[in-house]
Amino acid sequence: MTENENRAGPGRVAALAREVEEFVASGGWDQQPQLFALVPTTDLLRQQPELATHLDQDSEFTPVAQDSLPEGDLAEALGRIAWPDAVHGCALAQEIIVLPPDAEQELPDLTDEADGDVSEQDLERLRQAAANHPRRTEARLVAAVLRDGSASCVMRLRGIAPGDDSDPVDEVVESADLAPNLVEALRATLQP
Repeated sequence: MTENENRAGPGRVAALAREVEEFVASGGWDQQPQLFALVPTTDLLRQQPELATHLDQDSEFTPVAQDSLPEGDLAEALGRIAWPDAVHGCALAQEIIVLPPDAEQELPDLTDEADGDVSEQDLERLRQAAANHPRRTEARLVAAVLRDGSASCVMRLRGIAPGDDSDPVDEVVESADLAPNLVEALRATLQP
């Protein structure tokens, strides 16, 4: 384990998740999923010293935006990713729909009783039902993981106007447990 990884912990990866979310938020809403490599800042500066004025040199890691992910199944796309040793972690930002727990009962049951499988068409119907649900909330979820296993998630709930002339207010929630399946999928990309 490197010196950078020894200093990294849950607080450090939480700060990285917040940094990625703030960067993505600066571009507004309605964006495609974005993947970031988390690279030690010292390594990046050693290879590209011209970046010194653009990077926070006190930051242990620097998020580096990657090429766009291919259209289609995100889990499938993540399953094809393997990072080189120079990448010490990764983060993914994606927009999602959040429903209250009791709203799940109002969605169509899509499990095929014969074999338990759900078709892609059924999944699309479920996505549409969630997107059209009157109590839905749009959100941006960022999950970040490091090779040492630490992880954190940040979710920005898209604000709604409070009823007066003020701007909508976004709520930000932070927890390592917000997206356990996504965290595990990102950890798998870091395996040798």
